[in-house]
Amino acid sequence: MRTAKQEKDAVMRAMVEAKGLAYPPPAILLRAFKKEGALELWGASSEAGPYVLLKTYGICATSGVLGPKRRFGDEQVPEGFYDLDFFNPQSNFFLSMHTNYPNAADRILGFRQNLGGTIYLHGNCASIGCIPITDDGIKEVYWLSVLVRDGGAKRLPIQIFPARMNDRGLRELAKTHLGQSELVAFWTTLKEGFDSFEKGHRLAAVKVDKDGRYEFVQQ
Repeated sequence: MRTAKQEKDAVMRAMVEAKGLAYPPPAILLRAFKKEGALELWGASSEAGPYVLLKTYGICATSGVLGPKRRFGDEQVPEGFYDLDFFNPQSNFFLSMHTNYPNAADRILGFRQNLGGTIYLHGNCASIGCIPITDDGIKEVYWLSVLVRDGGAKRLPIQIFPARMNDRGLRELAKTHLGQSELVAFWTTLKEGFDSFEKGHRLAAVKVDKDGRYEFVQQ
């Protein structure tokens, strides 16, 4: 982490302040797109937003196929709405941040005997269900996340999508997954969250109903 601070603090300060935000910003949001292999870093002056895009990182390795993680050992990268809930500065993958998979929706929809876990955003370029963005990339995201957390942020949200969930993106997913109506219905719910943010780059509160379906309420 000392290396990340030494190499990236000035870089991240310049990046954030160029977008008109205080450094460190009070809130950040991460959005991952599996098909495109991209991780977006957004910042805002409050948790609700509006958010501005700070940088896009390449996801340099992946595992599994498009679709959510439903059980231990399926090698899937989760899909849904999560938080980064703890930091690992002594990771085997340089630096890493843990996602709170399984979330409430996963516990309803997944294989209840063993859902798996230990899903991280990390450095290096290897993945068994995780999101790697290279050592250089994780230095930036990790260091800024530490500053935002230490500044009092209650959450560090990360949204993970199978693809960019605009109308075209969902149509293409439905076309390549014919006969998988349950999966397409799940993705349609994810699109609601994607669309909610795209309208004004504001972050909605995310809830989960009794059937494991996401619900979005603008703050």
